[in-house]
Amino acid sequence: MDIEKQFGTAVRKWRDKLGFSQEDLATRAGLHRTYVCDIERGTRNVSLKNVQKLADALSIPLATLFADMRAKSAAKPMTIDQQVDILVVEDDVNDVTLTMQAFKQWGLRNRLYVVHDGVAAMDFLFGTGIFAHRNPADQPQVILLDLHLPKIGGIEILRRIKADPRTNSIPVIILTGSKDASDITECRRLGVENYILKPVDFKSFSEVSLQLNLQWILLKPAVALTR
Repeated sequence: MDIEKQFGTAVRKWRDKLGFSQEDLATRAGLHRTYVCDIERGTRNVSLKNVQKLADALSIPLATLFADMRAKSAAKPMTIDQQVDILVVEDDVNDVTLTMQAFKQWGLRNRLYVVHDGVAAMDFLFGTGIFAHRNPADQPQVILLDLHLPKIGGIEILRRIKADPRTNSIPVIILTGSKDASDITECRRLGVENYILKPVDFKSFSEVSLQLNLQWILLKPAVALTR
């Protein structure tokens, strides 16, 4: 398969995974839908500028697209997620985009990884399923966790994290769309460090980061990954 077709296949895979139409992706990237269609068919040479636009529109780094291009099959797990400092567990693509923007505004320089459902989060943390290649000892230093997730809910994920000696010391920051008293009370009881009201912005994230003494995040080279 030539490089244009490999790139088009990777773009289409991620667009389908995120639930975007070609029109949605074109709008987010500032490109024409026919242009996106040609890219996915592998019939268009893409400039580096537009490659970056597509990666930004998909809220994934170029490294992820290129890793998929090199993979022998779409199901092959990535291996660049071994060392991750911040795990983001969030199913809403727009909220992921806003969170990434807040990270950039605050100058976060740590490697972060995004998963979109509760099963993927559990697999990532415990080295099972699609993340069986990971060493469970390579844990993130912070978890940003949405409460309302498909497959396994955020509160259940939090319960499992805090019940397991391999993960119970990882600080968890809850991402929530409301100040539901019962949810917040249960999260506090389970040992959550703090919570941020969505959408995440520069002010809210920086306040929580300072409270948790997360200044160390500014010290590492910026890398963002997603699945």
